[in-house]
Amino acid sequence: MSLLIAAMLCGGSPQEGARVVEFFGYNDCIELTNDSTRVVLCPAAGGRVLVYAINGKNALYLPPRGKGFHWDPQNPKRGAMDAGRFDIGPEQLVPKRPALWMGPWKGEITAARTARLTSVKDEATGVQLVREFVLSPKSSRLKVSQTIVNVSDEPKEYCHWSRTFALGGGTVVIPTSARSRFPEHYVMYENGSTMNFRPSDPNITKANTHLAITAAPKFPKLGMDSQAGWFLYLMREDMMFAKTFKVSPDRHYNEVAGLTVSIWYPDQDRIPTVELEPIGPAEKLQPGESATFTETWYLLPHKYPGQDSDIQLRPLAEKLHAVASKPE
Repeated sequence: MSLLIAAMLCGGSPQEGARVVEFFGYNDCIELTNDSTRVVLCPAAGGRVLVYAINGKNALYLPPRGKGFHWDPQNPKRGAMDAGRFDIGPEQLVPKRPALWMGPWKGEITAARTARLTSVKDEATGVQLVREFVLSPKSSRLKVSQTIVNVSDEPKEYCHWSRTFALGGGTVVIPTSARSRFPEHYVMYENGSTMNFRPSDPNITKANTHLAITAAPKFPKLGMDSQAGWFLYLMREDMMFAKTFKVSPDRHYNEVAGLTVSIWYPDQDRIPTVELEPIGPAEKLQPGESATFTETWYLLPHKYPGQDSDIQLRPLAEKLHAVASKPE
């Protein structure tokens, strides 16, 4: 790593808990740390999170197949964009956007344990994306904000779409809400374009307060319209990965089924990961306007309960609240 790269990324002055590191075949990654938590960001390929780890355990799915990948616009090869990915939707309407998804971003260390990643101005979508990452000095709390900027000369409508690949095989727990359009509180995408609004699957349990996805369902892509604004992933590595985010019930959500959350849980023998996806409301942006969506991540030690355990939501919610409510 050259001193020039370090100086450019750091803005010329060192910041506590933030530095430029070589990692996974890239020499310009940004590392944010505190006593228990490590975050590694990748400006070089897709503006992703490569590591989100507590006590040395990375919660993200990062197989070696994507090591050191750099996108070449002249080469149609698609890179393995694993780990902590982000995107914009709606899924069925957004144009192809390889420059945002795989291309190089500008990385900056902006304050203690704080970094910013900025995309190119993408011609395909007419937007530029800015991602801000702030790690707590005391806990695993990672605040992640994505701003969509309309850099075109015409109105655009998109939404935030988080697409985090976590290590697979765990149990997803999603609080349900009294207000739902779906009889089972979720929909299942079947055979690509068919959406089952009344699915039944032995690996998905509906309780009074929540859904529990304990193993790969018959079809991997699921969608929810939960108003709770949080969900949990109980990992076999004895960690609880939680995401919190704002849900706006009176706003329009422009995914096909109006989703606030999507989960992709594939056959684990084929792809050992689970995709955790908060989805934001539709953002109608005039030229020059922008909109920001924030999700907050937590990674907590938690004994994996086992695939066949009776999940109780209240103690899990209390554990998350105890950490989320602590001042920085």
